[in-house]
Amino acid sequence: MSKSALPNDSLPQDLQNAQVKSKSHLLDDTLLILTMAVLAGCGLIYEYLLSHYAGRVLGVMESTIYTMIGLMIVSMGLGAFAARKVRCAFNGFVWLELIIALIGSSAILIIGGLIAITQIFPEVIATMFSLPPDMKPQGGIFKQLSWLAFNSPYFFGVILGFFIGMEIPLIARIREHIHQQHLANNLGTIYGADYVGAGIGAAIWVIFLLSIDISKAAALTASLNLIAGSFFILRYWQHLTWRKTFVALHCGLALVIVLMFSYGNQWLNQMNSLLYLDKVVHSDKTRYQQLTFTERHMGLEQDNVINFYLNGRLQFSSIDEHIYHDYLVAPVMAGSARQENILIIGGGDGLALRDVLKYNPKKVTLIDLDSELIDIFQQPTDKVQARLAQQILQLNQRSLQDNRVTILRADAFIAINDLLKTKQNFDAIIVDLPDPSHPDLNKLYSVNFYARLNQLLSGDGLIAIQSTSPYHAKDSFIAIGNTLAAAHFAHVEQYHDNVPSFGEWGWTIAAKTGASPLTRLNKLTELPVAHQWLNLAILKAAFIFPNNFYQDKEDIGINILGSHTIYQLHQKAWQDQQGLN
Repeated sequence: MSKSALPNDSLPQDLQNAQVKSKSHLLDDTLLILTMAVLAGCGLIYEYLLSHYAGRVLGVMESTIYTMIGLMIVSMGLGAFAARKVRCAFNGFVWLELIIALIGSSAILIIGGLIAITQIFPEVIATMFSLPPDMKPQGGIFKQLSWLAFNSPYFFGVILGFFIGMEIPLIARIREHIHQQHLANNLGTIYGADYVGAGIGAAIWVIFLLSIDISKAAALTASLNLIAGSFFILRYWQHLTWRKTFVALHCGLALVIVLMFSYGNQWLNQMNSLLYLDKVVHSDKTRYQQLTFTERHMGLEQDNVINFYLNGRLQFSSIDEHIYHDYLVAPVMAGSARQENILIIGGGDGLALRDVLKYNPKKVTLIDLDSELIDIFQQPTDKVQARLAQQILQLNQRSLQDNRVTILRADAFIAINDLLKTKQNFDAIIVDLPDPSHPDLNKLYSVNFYARLNQLLSGDGLIAIQSTSPYHAKDSFIAIGNTLAAAHFAHVEQYHDNVPSFGEWGWTIAAKTGASPLTRLNKLTELPVAHQWLNLAILKAAFIFPNNFYQDKEDIGINILGSHTIYQLHQKAWQDQQGLN
């Protein structure tokens, strides 16, 4: 019998010890590499969480995300340098996971609380001293505190990035301590686990965490840090000097994370409610955006006012939404040769659809990306409290339940390709999308998108597009008209009026062939359908703009797909309004 075939108890003692040691090292390596992969995924998710929330708070989604990720990467580098100062890698690693789990689970709530406090503080002082509304303290130190609160996500990003950056050096030191030697491929192995783990973390974010409440996502992510620390304590108990303290802190933090998961969203909604003038009656997070309904009590003899917000930006107010939708719908429907087959892009609230149905079309196709938003406005009794549900149905008059309506829950940029393939043709097209405040929306304001809508439009039909404010975002407004003209529409015209909740607002209307939209409206003696606000005389006057409004039109570009022209113009206008430039 050969020596290699001898049973274990017949092997020399030093060989048996070597085998045991080898198995122990394999277990340690497996544990540490898996831990690194999990923590890398957690680190990436924290970046996304803070970027996502900061984008909603600051309203500049793209630049906020890039800034946050850049700051966290720099901070991770600083953390990697600082890890050299940690004397005991074993104790340091456990402390590290406790700190990351605590900050990661609570950062969003702390940020929400800071913003809420700075917003309500001037109101409290004004009430205390009986100051009139126009004297409410909002400048000076109050403005600075508000600025700090709104930018606090960056602070937490830097802090979290710093501690996350310490993880790789500490694990590398722990591996070499266990092996009692320098490992030639140590960093390569750990970085490999880090990259793979980050990729898995990104997938988890997109597939799962993006669709749940942000506070729950933070708590779940922090729990993985806590679990990693717990396994580490069990495995390396003999290397630790703060054993009972670590166990107690892990138990205490586990309780905190459970509370964050269970009540964090409720607390966050209460704090976010302080950012609105009116009472928040429903708040929900879909895969794509934060939805908020507020209610303002107007007395016993008047209906309460319902406001609807997406990511903190007002989308409509029940007190004057009819003005906006009259201007969006009436010109395109009245000016088109027929009103039998209509396409609506966006408008998942059913309000534009409500007005379109007044023209008795045979068929309406509505395309909106956010399925959960559509559900709320289509079947509100299943989604919101009874009082709000009744108000929603009163507003949209159950238009989304009409059997003439086909709802496509899809990205319009892609969905219209299917309409083109089936050679569908529409008598009128209405584009009712949010402002181009995000790169994903920018593509729906591009020449490429408008050109494909051109192909779907009947030769004697019209297209109408909500086009942001010609006063607050003038260049963006004009750029939409220029872009529509570049998509080979024969006549492009724009019009505007005041919508009290928004201020001065604008729309763009275009004809594929034939007479211009205004020429068609001038031939009418009255609108074919009575609207709540709009009549023909007011509509014609809306096409008149102030002196020299279009004098710089030729210098304002068009939005080619990938250029982000309209998005950048809109962001610049928004930043100018907020005093950020």
